[in-house]
Amino acid sequence: MNKHLKELIELSKLDKAIDDFTPLIETAQKKLARRVTKRDDVLKRIKTLDEVMEKANSSATAYEEQIKSLDIQLTNNQSKEREIKTDREMQALSIETSLIKEKLTHANEEIERQEKIVASKEEELVELEKELGDATKELDEISKEVNAKLASIDSDKGKLFNEREESTMAIDMKILSFYEKIRVWAKNTAVVPVKKQACYGCYMKLNESTYATVIKSEEIITCPHCGRIMYIEPQTEELEA
Repeated sequence: MNKHLKELIELSKLDKAIDDFTPLIETAQKKLARRVTKRDDVLKRIKTLDEVMEKANSSATAYEEQIKSLDIQLTNNQSKEREIKTDREMQALSIETSLIKEKLTHANEEIERQEKIVASKEEELVELEKELGDATKELDEISKEVNAKLASIDSDKGKLFNEREESTMAIDMKILSFYEKIRVWAKNTAVVPVKKQACYGCYMKLNESTYATVIKSEEIITCPHCGRIMYIEPQTEELEA
C-alpha cells in the first residue's frame, strides 16, 4: 500500500476516535443539565410559595390595621350614643355602626382566609424543601460522576491528540493539507473504504478502471463522485486477490 495512503488511513482513524468523544461529552453534560434543571425547578416553586405567603401575610397585616381603626370608630360611636338627641341622629349612627361591624366581620374573615393560605403553603413548603434536599443531593452525586467522566475523557482525548500530532509531523505537508481540505466538509468520512466496488462515503459504484487503481493501492485515489479518499481494506484486498 502507498505509504502516504497508509498514513492518511491511520490519521483518519485517529480523527474519528477523537471526534467520537464529542457525543460522550454531550451525553454527560446533558445528564448534569437535567439535574440542574430539576433542582432549579424546585427552587422556582419555593420562590413562588414564598411570594404567595408574603402576600398573604401582608394582606392579613393590612386587615389587622383596619380592624384597629374600625374598633376605634366603634368605640367613638358608642360614646356618641349618649349625646344623641333625635331619632334621626340615632338612626344614622345605627347605620354607621352596622357598616363598621360588617367591615370588622369581613376583615376577620379575610385574616382567617389569609392564615389558611399561609398554613397550606407552609405544608407545601415543607415537602418542597425535602424535594430540594433530594434534588441537591442527586445533583451533587451526578456532578461528581460527570466530572470524573469528563476528566477521564479529557485524559484519553489528550493522549489521542498527542498521537495525532506525532502522526501529522511524519506526513508530507502537501498530503496533509489535501486531507484537511477534504475533512472540512467530509468530517470523519474524509478517508473511506471501498466495498462491493462502491465508495463507502457516497455509496456510488466505481467504474472498473477506478476500482482497479484503488485495489492496487499504489497512489492516493479520490472518489470521482464525492471526492473522498478511498482505500481497500486488507480483508477485501485478500478476497479480490
